[in-house]
Amino acid sequence: MARKSSTVEASATPANKPQLPAADVAQRALPPMRLSYLIGQLDRVISRRLTEALVLHGLTLPQYTALSVLRARGRSSNAQIAERSFITPQSANEVVKTMEASGWVAREPDPMNRRVVLLSLTEAGKTLLDACDQAVDQVERAMLDDVAPATAQTLQTLLHTCVRNLRAV
Repeated sequence: MARKSSTVEASATPANKPQLPAADVAQRALPPMRLSYLIGQLDRVISRRLTEALVLHGLTLPQYTALSVLRARGRSSNAQIAERSFITPQSANEVVKTMEASGWVAREPDPMNRRVVLLSLTEAGKTLLDACDQAVDQVERAMLDDVAPATAQTLQTLLHTCVRNLRAV
């Protein structure tokens, strides 16, 4: 009866050369996954998990992103929110209308350009954003489980660099 082996055997292998387990050989045979593909996978998983966490607060992911942009940048135009929130200006219009009707943002004319309307967070928007931040923190903690804090900081720095490099192109 033939013995099952977990190593790859080659007839020309010298006797003193260690043999690799079959799983290691199979892993080496696969081309490495493209970084852009992994980032795309991560984006889809994060988007799904954040959507699930935010719906409990009555907020969509684009609304959360827009509110976060307003907190980080202060008063912003609809076009600025669209660009920073990764949505089209038309979508941003709908997001802003809903947020304004919900009392999360306020509109005011831009003193430098009367054709531009600036948006800012209301107290209700800030309160909602604080509650949602806790849910987002949980998703991020789950994502970084088993990642050392220094490594997580390095990852964040590298991702910022990648974004900056691609925006410059």
